[in-house]
Amino acid sequence: MTVPRILSSFFSLLAALWGGPAVVPASAQVLRQPIPDKLVVLTFDDAAVSHATVVAPLLKKYGFGGTFFVCEFRPDFADKTKYMSWPQMAQLDQAGFEVANHTLTHRHVNKLTPAQFEAELDSIEQRCATYRIPKPTTFAYPGYDTHPTALPVLEAQSYQFARAGGRRPYDPTTDHPLLIPSFSTAIADKLDIKAVVQQARNGRIVVLTVHGVPDYAHDWVTTPPALFEEYLKYLHDNHYQVIALRDLARYVNVQEARRTIQPKYEQLK
Repeated sequence: MTVPRILSSFFSLLAALWGGPAVVPASAQVLRQPIPDKLVVLTFDDAAVSHATVVAPLLKKYGFGGTFFVCEFRPDFADKTKYMSWPQMAQLDQAGFEVANHTLTHRHVNKLTPAQFEAELDSIEQRCATYRIPKPTTFAYPGYDTHPTALPVLEAQSYQFARAGGRRPYDPTTDHPLLIPSFSTAIADKLDIKAVVQQARNGRIVVLTVHGVPDYAHDWVTTPPALFEEYLKYLHDNHYQVIALRDLARYVNVQEARRTIQPKYEQLK
């Protein structure tokens, strides 16, 4: 019997004893199982070439999962000293990592019509199909810009989770699954990795956004390789569980979360 069913049975028993209707807390319905402490999600944006050459080998070294949000960043996507090729992205999938959707051209959803947004998603999905990468089920908002018109499109396209910014942990019982907050590791943000990941407790999950390691196209969001490995070593040595964004489905009943949690757009940039 699953945890939600056990809890439902428990509250039904209490209701029978008290003579009232059974009321199951929303958190018991949203969670498939309790969120463990020290649960961290690693995500990587923009298809930087160092994701294939630096990041993936380091994740393998430490036994961590991760999600790579890919796009064809214009106008320089053809420059393979800066960006991955699609065969490299396919190799990430073959290595067991998640390859996910960041729109085709890194366009911000608050500047797109629903039809334009759908076309951006479709273009990445079609490329994934061409290279035998599974259809993405998670999305990352370019520039952390969200908009209410995006959610119906993502839901219609069967996306389960979508990541934004906000510099705060994700609480699956209060944050909508298509509006997940995260912390950036860009060097300019001077992330205190210890202080951040220690927030992964009491039902909250820390989601990290990483760009290039290093980022040859956008140096203001770069993470030096030595610093990135320090982050991984800290997570490993302190027994953190590091997963891809899609793996949150082990813990979160997405359908129930959508039904019971109202979208909140504040503190996501």
